Amino acid sequence: MKTRLTILLAGLAPLAFIAQAADITNAMLENASKDTKNVLSFGMGSQGQRYSTLTQINTKTVGQLVPAWSFSFGGEKQRGQESQPIIANGKMFVTASYSRIFAIDLKTGNKLWKYEHRLPEAIMPCCDVVNRGAAVYGNLVIFGTLDAQLVALDQDTGKIAWKEKVDDYAAGYSITAAPLIAKGVLITGVSGGEFGIVGRVEGRDPLTGDLLWTRPTVEGHMGYRYDKDGKATEAGITGTVNKSWPGELWKTGGASTWMGGTYDPTTGLAYFGTGNPAPWNSHLRPGDNLYSSSTIALDPQTGQIKWAYQNTPNDSWDFDGANEFVTFDMNGKRYGGKADRNGFFYVIDAKTGQLQNAFPFVRKITWASGIDLKTGRPNFIAANRPSDPTKGDGKKGSTVFAAPAFLGAKNQMPMAYSPQTGLFYVPANEWGMEIWNEPISYKKGGAYLGAGFTIKPLNEDYIGALRAIDPKTGKIVWEDKNTAPLWGGVMTTAGGLVFYGTPEGYLKAVDAKSGKELWKFQTGSGVVAPPVTWEDGGVQYVAVVSGWGGAVPLWGGEVAKKVNFLEQGGSVWVFKLASKI
Repeated sequence: MKTRLTILLAGLAPLAFIAQAADITNAMLENASKDTKNVLSFGMGSQGQRYSTLTQINTKTVGQLVPAWSFSFGGEKQRGQESQPIIANGKMFVTASYSRIFAIDLKTGNKLWKYEHRLPEAIMPCCDVVNRGAAVYGNLVIFGTLDAQLVALDQDTGKIAWKEKVDDYAAGYSITAAPLIAKGVLITGVSGGEFGIVGRVEGRDPLTGDLLWTRPTVEGHMGYRYDKDGKATEAGITGTVNKSWPGELWKTGGASTWMGGTYDPTTGLAYFGTGNPAPWNSHLRPGDNLYSSSTIALDPQTGQIKWAYQNTPNDSWDFDGANEFVTFDMNGKRYGGKADRNGFFYVIDAKTGQLQNAFPFVRKITWASGIDLKTGRPNFIAANRPSDPTKGDGKKGSTVFAAPAFLGAKNQMPMAYSPQTGLFYVPANEWGMEIWNEPISYKKGGAYLGAGFTIKPLNEDYIGALRAIDPKTGKIVWEDKNTAPLWGGVMTTAGGLVFYGTPEGYLKAVDAKSGKELWKFQTGSGVVAPPVTWEDGGVQYVAVVSGWGGAVPLWGGEVAKKVNFLEQGGSVWVFKLASKI
């Protein structure tokens, strides 16, 4: 591990580098949601609202939207492209499958440089070889890799400034999320819950990669803080050993933080969702299994957990809880909205973690009849939990039909919130699964499920549906149905528009108030990434990455067969109004 002292003593080149590193500041990142000329963070602002105040492209002009340029990621490395571009200083920084990142000239679409991380053959990503984006700070662009490393590159040259190993890929660790920078700290999570890793959030110095703190997200594990020389000091156990986990299972408990986090400057808190407990077979781990399938709020500078809310205690369906926590104002208070994989939308006080409301955002939920607003706990339907295989033949428990399916009512695809309409725009999926439990034991690097499953569509005519959700009432204001599952993110603008992509290859724009489709463009491959927008020289642009893949074709069962005609790809498309050509 490098230290600040090492950097300072290394000679004139590092000193020159440090002088350059003031390009993108903490103040710029805290105000990124208001910056119309750049897109400086994942979520179009650290709060994750994915809302732009730009209005040049609006309900009246969007029909004139045409391509400005397109850039191909090239080569044979296709698969899922889930990246959100970062726009900074006249450049686009966009990650691609297999841990690649490109710098592109915004005006011309020409490649400025490419970095292609060298991956070991033994990497074991759960859900495709995806990467969701990068972070920028100073003169660096920083992203995570499938072999669980963080890489910081010079924005101008693409040369490595620092590189740090986060954990052992051979044990199932990886990184797919875009990093978060809050209060000058680079904050990242880890992927790998299906391999029995231990989830955590950690903070680093973004200029050097030096580790500042780590906070495990499985109860019973110790957190640490690190001084300038890299010396570790214990910073308290997460929760209480064995309070909600039996025996030794907490040692391989999952709860990965694979989607990354958000940060709200008004509360001073960073918010991370945590994934499923391991293994899936819940009968092996009676208890709530804190802090799996939860939302946690952390102090960005120390990693201390300020509050936690568990969305699915003793998760038996791989519902996870890693979905983004998007902060917003309502009734004079600051809340967070979360469309959980388990099918419920949660409205939570962003400062205290107190549950305000919870309601379904999909049509069919079988595992619980609702959420008790007083206790915050789900009202489980016991008959719809997969049974204990040891109570039968010891090989397989009874099969139950559960909805949503484990891929979730909403998965990695980020939603958007519009302060203009007061609505959340949620890419939802209606599907179910046959699921059963099986015996399982932990083996380093091996799949750690203890369950079998088959995903099935619930309706003949659609699986995906973009839904406008009112967080005050819990009502679905409108919906746009889609034949295939929706797997790409959403953006909304002050021009009265909502943009989203479909696996069939379309980028669409609809009216934010009514859902009426106003424009669409065929990108040539499925869109499973979130769009962004910015302004340059008086012209508003919209961009989206295209490239079908992700978890659906790998894990989707009968659903995967329905969409096996879709073609892979790898490109980024940029659009502007024809009148601005």
